[in-house]
Amino acid sequence: MGLFSFIKNAGKKLGIGSDDTPPDADSVQKELASHDLGTKDVQVEVVDDKVVLKGVVKDQSTFEKAVVAVGNTLGVSAVEASDLKVADAGAAPAPAKAPVFYTVKKGDNLWKIAETQYGKGKGAKHPLIFEANKPMLKDPDKIYPGQVLRIPDLDAG
Repeated sequence: MGLFSFIKNAGKKLGIGSDDTPPDADSVQKELASHDLGTKDVQVEVVDDKVVLKGVVKDQSTFEKAVVAVGNTLGVSAVEASDLKVADAGAAPAPAKAPVFYTVKKGDNLWKIAETQYGKGKGAKHPLIFEANKPMLKDPDKIYPGQVLRIPDLDAG
C-alpha cells in the first residue's frame, strides 16, 4: 500500500504548462497547503507524472485527504505515499491504513456512489462522502468523471 492511481487528464490544472504536463513540486505543495488540512510538514516531490508525499500527518483522514488533494490534479497519474505516516498519540508514527477511494464515472452523483459503496438502500448516506471530501469538494453536485473521492467507513460518521 502506498501507490495510488489517478486519471492523468482529469483534475485541477496547476501552473501554466500544457494539460499533459505534470505540475511542478512547488505548485503541488501550494495546492496541498491551500486546503488547510494540517499538512505543513509534508514534503512534496514530483517524479515524472507521480507525486511523492513524505512526512507525518495527524490522522488517517488527513492522510487520505492529502492523497486525494494532490492526486486530483491535471497531469498527475499517481501518488506515492509510502513515506507519509500517520501520527498516533503517544506512539511513533505508523503507516496509514489502506484507504477506500472511488473514481467518479459519467452519470455518477453522490447518492449513486453511496449506494454502490455502502449497499442498496444506503444512498441517504451520501453526505458522509461529501463531508469526507471537504474542503476539496465545495458543492455535492459538482463532481466530475475521473475525480477520485475518499469513501469513509459507515461507522466513521
